[in-house]
Amino acid sequence: MLALVVALGLLVVYLRPAAVRVDVARATRGPMQVTVDEEGMTRVRDRFVITAPVAGRVERIPLHQGDLVQTGTLAARLYPAPLDPRTRAEASAHLESTQAAKRAADARVEQARAAAEQARRSAQRARRLSAAGTLSAEERELAELAEATADKELEAATFAARAADYDVQAARAALLAPGGEETALVATCVPGAGSCMELRSPITGRVLRVPHESERVVAAGEPLVELGDPTQMEIVVDVLSTDAVKVRAGAPVLVEDWGGEGTLHARVRLVEPSGVTKVSALGVEEQRVDVIADFTEVPTPLGDGFRLEARIVVWDADGILNVPSSALFRRGALWNVFVVDGGRARHRDVETGQRNSREVEILRGLKEGELVILHPSDEIGDGVRVTFQ
Repeated sequence: MLALVVALGLLVVYLRPAAVRVDVARATRGPMQVTVDEEGMTRVRDRFVITAPVAGRVERIPLHQGDLVQTGTLAARLYPAPLDPRTRAEASAHLESTQAAKRAADARVEQARAAAEQARRSAQRARRLSAAGTLSAEERELAELAEATADKELEAATFAARAADYDVQAARAALLAPGGEETALVATCVPGAGSCMELRSPITGRVLRVPHESERVVAAGEPLVELGDPTQMEIVVDVLSTDAVKVRAGAPVLVEDWGGEGTLHARVRLVEPSGVTKVSALGVEEQRVDVIADFTEVPTPLGDGFRLEARIVVWDADGILNVPSSALFRRGALWNVFVVDGGRARHRDVETGQRNSREVEILRGLKEGELVILHPSDEIGDGVRVTFQ
């Protein structure tokens, strides 16, 4: 009988399924953050682009990328293209026309001012007569209406005269090129070299970009030099519009993978109010929004247009019960985990809260210190024996 019992015990041990080896983690309480992780880039906050005010020939740019400039530093010399006779005649005629319109507008202002003064005197007379009882209230009201109308006409005439003055300035600007009639604003750069314009730096900073250094002919509005202050740096992070609605001004930003050691810190200054449609690498159209953040301290090595990884904190709290996100799986509409209890896996329904790329907040279903199985496979079921290291 003893031999039979031993044999049966050995048979049970032999036929019993082996324990499944699993990886486990412990449910713990501690701080937790939810972040929006995207790639970003640095950008000088205020850029100043010096452009050609008129078409002409620009000398070789004396500045190079990275040069330090002071306010008033010479950035470029531009020799405006001469006006041909037909263009000059048209510009001169247009200037005379606008000057005549300006004189007419000034005359209308004087006329409206005289009418307003007369209406004001008439209204004052009507008030005195009405107070004395010799003028009806209706006639007094008509005089006051005439006074208000005259004031509005004077205001309209004043605005029209101001607009005519702007037209004169615009017409005069067309004659600023050499050969024109209005050359008072054109300085002589080099004696004997003809009239030219000296374009100078409006700020103290550094040269960010020089599109072309060589002497060439440029059109009006063509950029010549880009300037900025590298100490005034900001971060531009391109995020999905569904993530942008979670971001608030003042939210902390953790800057990682920027090329140096440690994590840099910044804060969100602005979530731009409009998004743009972009096509992802997989060919999917996405609505993207730029989030602008300011460094709390700008590291010296970072410059304009440098790449970095930004983690925008949209939620954080302390004392949160959490488990690794790899421990959860879905059954129907509920989240579930397997808990190790007495060497066996036990199925458990849980209620989750916030989550990030690594952890999930547990609101109900787990206690602090319990072991959960990570990456549960098909071999794991309720009551299955498990082993772990």
